[in-house]
Amino acid sequence: MITDALGLELSGATAAAAAHYERGLRQLQTFTGDPVASADAAIAEAPDFVMARMLKAWLFGLSTDVAAMAVVRDELAAVRGLPMTAREAGHVRAAEALAAGGWNRAGALLAAVSADHPRDALALQAGHQVDFFTGNAPMLRDRVAAALPAWDAAMPGYHAMLSAHAFGLEETGDYAAAEREGRRAVELEPRDGWGQHAVAHVMEMQSRQADGIAWMRAAPENWSTESFLQVHNWWHLALFHYDLGDTDEIFSLYDGPIYGDRSTIALNMVDASALLWRLHLGGTDAGARWQPLADNWTPLATAGNYAFNDMHAMMAFAGAGRWSAIDTLLGTQREIMAAGGDNAGFTRDIGHPASLAIKAFAEGDYATTTKLLAPLRPIAHRFGGSHAQRDVIDLTLIEAAIRSGDAALATQLTTARAHARPDSPLSHLFVRRAEAVAAAG
Repeated sequence: MITDALGLELSGATAAAAAHYERGLRQLQTFTGDPVASADAAIAEAPDFVMARMLKAWLFGLSTDVAAMAVVRDELAAVRGLPMTAREAGHVRAAEALAAGGWNRAGALLAAVSADHPRDALALQAGHQVDFFTGNAPMLRDRVAAALPAWDAAMPGYHAMLSAHAFGLEETGDYAAAEREGRRAVELEPRDGWGQHAVAHVMEMQSRQADGIAWMRAAPENWSTESFLQVHNWWHLALFHYDLGDTDEIFSLYDGPIYGDRSTIALNMVDASALLWRLHLGGTDAGARWQPLADNWTPLATAGNYAFNDMHAMMAFAGAGRWSAIDTLLGTQREIMAAGGDNAGFTRDIGHPASLAIKAFAEGDYATTTKLLAPLRPIAHRFGGSHAQRDVIDLTLIEAAIRSGDAALATQLTTARAHARPDSPLSHLFVRRAEAVAAAG
């Protein structure tokens, strides 16, 4: 039996196919290169190689693109009936759950695989991403923490364990430990874009704008060259400039590495929407930028596969004045809520009211925006993303409270934000505006 670098059996593999698989896994762990091509090369070499097919299934299944699920189903069909170990069968069951819309079940099944095989890097990597997409901060930390005793620095991929754990630590508020582990991950593997991203998150949450800009500008070629995370990490750099009010620099980043190529990848469009909407909230005109972004979101208005994406599509439609697309998206959400599955809950609890609130904001109905968004603050994590990404909900709520003249709510929200982010220039701007609303009342 062929084994991987950490001694796990690889059913159906040849030595040459295993080498392609290991390369693809390393690419996934750094978010660099073309892991799909590596998986395809492994499959071409050994069509019955179960884990090569599962690598490809996870690469597509975790993209949040609805069309990618067809590839997942194809790979699941290809492994049906093949000899496989119990570990590999666990991957298959988890991918089947994901393909059926069971995000939470997929995460639980992968956790079971990791419990029995803590050195299964793919189970940990895929599970960590499931935790991210479901907003499960404790598991972002604990899934990897439980496996770490089985790892050491001499093992290939150890840096990825540190970077994943660092992000979980950041999302659960342990900023000092998160920064320490994230920096260590990048020291071990300079191309570890997830470790780079984890440290950026720490600095974002602590409003360390100068530190964040220096961190991202120190060696951008490491995390931006042939990296699937390059857009998201450029977006993190833009957030530091957003807090400082550097609009020209934000537009330069948007028109360049963030959305200069007008990507149709959902995760990249999320970042583009989130950045333009933040500027829109502050009254900055994005000009013609909304239109191509809305064009690229339009085919996904009927996707209905991930509520977090829907909210960001709504931002683009609202910014571009695409009222027909808005109606289509809302109609799709109503159908999804009636259909069942995990995304029905994500949509019902967060995605649909958030989308309605963005529509109301675009219409100038700020009172309705606040009414819809205020109840979401304590539960917004349920539909995925990070604290930094979901902050757009708070930002929209604050702006709507100020514009609606709700002095009590504006004061409450801006005071809380200034307490959480005392070194943020944006926090202090909000406080001054809320004080003006109260004085005018």
